[in-house]
Amino acid sequence: MFRQGDVLIVPVAQAALPPGTDALPRQPRDGRGRLVLALGEVTGHAHAVVGPGTLVREPGQFSAAYLHVPDGGRVVHEEHAPIALPKGWYRVVRQREYVPGAVRVVAD
Repeated sequence: MFRQGDVLIVPVAQAALPPGTDALPRQPRDGRGRLVLALGEVTGHAHAVVGPGTLVREPGQFSAAYLHVPDGGRVVHEEHAPIALPKGWYRVVRQREYVPGAVRVVAD
């Protein structure tokens, strides 16, 4: 398991992916060629994967994303040390917080 700021990255076996994961739309890369896991709403910084890979997201604000890095990858962020990911599948979860009357994704 890996954590970078408000992003949790959990290894999962391909066989354990939810049904229909392969049919989810693939996230496009940003202008710098990265797969953005989470974009900071306050700073504009991004938790992103560099290198080959695919990122798919279930619909909805609190839904999970699934990352596949066939050759391994590296998670980078302007304010955190990079994290090396071994090849495989990962579930990507954004940290949430409770505020009176609501639950929201943590703003970075």
